[in-house]
Amino acid sequence: MSKDDVMLMLQLISLTGEKFKEKVYEITLPTTSGEISVFPDHEALVTLAKPGAIAIRRRKTDPDDAREYFAISGGIVEIDAKRVRILVDEADYSDDIVEAEAEKALQRAIKLRDTAGSEVELEDALQQVALYSSKLKVAGLRRRTSRRRPSLSEEMASKGPMQ
Repeated sequence: MSKDDVMLMLQLISLTGEKFKEKVYEITLPTTSGEISVFPDHEALVTLAKPGAIAIRRRKTDPDDAREYFAISGGIVEIDAKRVRILVDEADYSDDIVEAEAEKALQRAIKLRDTAGSEVELEDALQQVALYSSKLKVAGLRRRTSRRRPSLSEEMASKGPMQ
C-alpha cells in the first residue's frame, strides 16, 4: 500500500445513532481550541468539539468542492493514527438540512436568548443559537458545491431491508 492509499476510519455518532462510518483521507472539525484538520498518522488526541461544521475529504486527490459537510453540536473527539471517533448530541448531513427550518429555529433561539430569565435558560439558548448557526453555515456550504451524496436515509433505502 502506498502512502497515498493511507486512510482514516471516521466514525460520527450522535444520540440517534451512527451518522457516518467510512474510510476518509481528511477531517476538519471545530474544537474548543480552534479548528483542526486530521490526516492519517495523526498524533493521539482527545479533545472537545464545539458546535460547527465538519468537513470530510474522502480521497487525497479530491478537490475542495468535493468535500462533504455535517453540522454538529458539541461533543467529544477521540483521534489516533488510524481512526477518528466523534461523539455528539446532534449531527446533520448537509443535504438533510432544510435551510428555512433552520433559519426559523435560529430566530426562535435568538428570541429565547434575548428573553432568558436565568443563567440556565441563557446557556440553553446560547447552545441552540450555536447549533442552528452551524446548520445554516453547512447548508450554505452545500449550496456552493455541485456534488451531491445520497442522504443516509436514501442510502439505507437503496440497500433494502436489513438482514
